[in-house]
Amino acid sequence: MPEIAPFRALRYDTKRFSTDVSKLIAPPYDVLEAKDKAELLAGSDRNIVAIDLPYMPPKKAGPDALYAQAADVFNRWKNDGTLALDDKPALYIYHQAYEHGGCSYTRKKFFARMRIEAFGEGTVFPHEQTFGGPKEDRFKLMRATQCQLSPVFGLYNDPENAISRLLDPGDRAPDMTADMQGIDNRLWVLQDAAAIDAVCKAFSGRAVYIADGHHRYGTALNYRDTLIKEQGDLPNDHPARFVLVGLCAMEDPGCIILPTHRTVSGFGYLTVNDILTVLGDGIELCRVDADAAEAERLLAPDSPHDVVLYVPNGERIFIGTFFRRDILAQLAPDRSEAWRKLDLAYLHRYLIEELITGRAMGGFEPTVHYFKVTQAAIEDARQTNGIALITKACTMDELRAVSHAGDLMPQKSTFFYPKLATGLVINPLA
Repeated sequence: MPEIAPFRALRYDTKRFSTDVSKLIAPPYDVLEAKDKAELLAGSDRNIVAIDLPYMPPKKAGPDALYAQAADVFNRWKNDGTLALDDKPALYIYHQAYEHGGCSYTRKKFFARMRIEAFGEGTVFPHEQTFGGPKEDRFKLMRATQCQLSPVFGLYNDPENAISRLLDPGDRAPDMTADMQGIDNRLWVLQDAAAIDAVCKAFSGRAVYIADGHHRYGTALNYRDTLIKEQGDLPNDHPARFVLVGLCAMEDPGCIILPTHRTVSGFGYLTVNDILTVLGDGIELCRVDADAAEAERLLAPDSPHDVVLYVPNGERIFIGTFFRRDILAQLAPDRSEAWRKLDLAYLHRYLIEELITGRAMGGFEPTVHYFKVTQAAIEDARQTNGIALITKACTMDELRAVSHAGDLMPQKSTFFYPKLATGLVINPLA
């Protein structure tokens, strides 16, 4: 079972920078572009991206010199007091208050070290595939800085709300605050040994599901194994045997999953109407009198329908219902039953791969784009003369079921909002 532990974090010195560190933190490296990095550094040359994002884009490893430069900056900040090591081990209570869909939420988490387990050998479960390039970039940075800058986002079961109660900060003022893209981030340092012990004991025996940061987790595993090869077996409490995690209960009311929509285009000589005709073998389509701005509203989480299609030719909107779900048992017999129940499994494996690619286009693959914002998907469909597929979000139960089945969800199945901030706590590995 995953083991969590307190740690002495490196943090920005709030006596020097104040408790408001808005100009010093950043979103995770993998959602940033070069212009984002420039804007963050324009706000402060001490922003964490100066270390965390040495190479753009971080989809593959860059030159060694860039990671060495990042390590030089990191060491300079430690030496000049920009970053200070906490005097005692702690857990770090972390709340994010935000608005979505006209509602207010607070997602309650905490930062800790978690003992690393290889996937499939314990009770730490991935839910999506990882790729070599991003892990190479993160490994070179971890190797150079000997720290973990960005946390892995992990989920755990806590229907009794036991751990959140133990971590309630009450009316105590946060030790750090930050605004990040309109998200109110608050951090409390918990150093009371008895309270920490109670949290660690309450957490014992709970599985952890990686929500975000699969590449970071894989990098930490690779770093540990590399040190073992080079140095021999590591002590049981060696920092490299642990990974920095932000942990949140699946039942937390502020922990929501948003959908990622798709557009499909690049149909060659075929028309959109040709594609709609072939899709009719897998979706019952019903045209509705609505405009594009209403597409998302038509697909509430409890809707009996499965997808909304927007077609720019004629500004048409269709509500779609999947009616051949059982075909996935034939098309994907090696996948789990939990996977075959996913809307996105049906959409990709049957609708896109079998009907559009295989049947309509004779094996030529269409272009698929991914969008977190409905309007962006609609605009892309207009620009590409394609079809926007407005989807539902996957549920926690679906994520849990696929993970326990040892399976992985289709690409971009989950969008956990908001992203965890980078720079609030740094986990030293040496």
